[in-house]
Amino acid sequence: MNEAPASPRWWQSLILAVQFLTRLPTPQLKVFRAEWLAHSARWFALVGLLLGALLWGAVWLGLRHDPWLAALAGLLLWVGVTGGLHLDGLADLSDALGAAHRSRERFLAVLKDPHVGSFGVIALATALISKTLLLMLNASGPHLAGLLLIPAWARLFAVSWSATLPSLAPGSGERFAWQPQWFAQAVSAMALAGLSAWLAPALLLAPLAGLFWWGWLKRKLGGMTGDCLGAGIEVCEILLLALLLLPV
Repeated sequence: MNEAPASPRWWQSLILAVQFLTRLPTPQLKVFRAEWLAHSARWFALVGLLLGALLWGAVWLGLRHDPWLAALAGLLLWVGVTGGLHLDGLADLSDALGAAHRSRERFLAVLKDPHVGSFGVIALATALISKTLLLMLNASGPHLAGLLLIPAWARLFAVSWSATLPSLAPGSGERFAWQPQWFAQAVSAMALAGLSAWLAPALLLAPLAGLFWWGWLKRKLGGMTGDCLGAGIEVCEILLLALLLLPV
């Protein structure tokens, strides 16, 4: 196998971002280094836009028949394309919080456990029901195009959380902070703000959701893990779906 260079080419980091965040087919990378994950983060918002476009398309097609069918189509695509990656983080974090009993060691031990407990099941059910209902309401609302932006905003937040919070455990979450992509994040944020002003002005308030989760992680846990980032993406997507309903 050829030795991987220290920094990937732009197309390699883009492919890696698509592979990490989705289950979409991509060309196979012949070489890889763990630090490339940090470089791939520059594309997270773009991959989020791709996911948002697929989500919008599924809801739009379902809406030709019924808002509830639109919501179901959107939810199934959302879960299917992401492989439930962030839902898994939400379940793990919920189980860890429920079983920790204020013990940091217990929290981290449960967080690593691959099994899903009752707290995780409750969190998953709540998240899926919330997304289904909010997708139905948005399918009938005036800002359907805002669905394009929600996955992008949430994944941009995750990159910021990983770069500004201490890591509680080794894993993919900490790797994104090895080489913070501040310029790319700033460009992505400005692009998403411009698109929000055009398509769904209520989403100009989207950064408040990201700040909310950042503050919660800082106060409650004092840091983050990969599961915390995944859970935050799910929570923020739900909050942004609700935000999209504002009459703005």
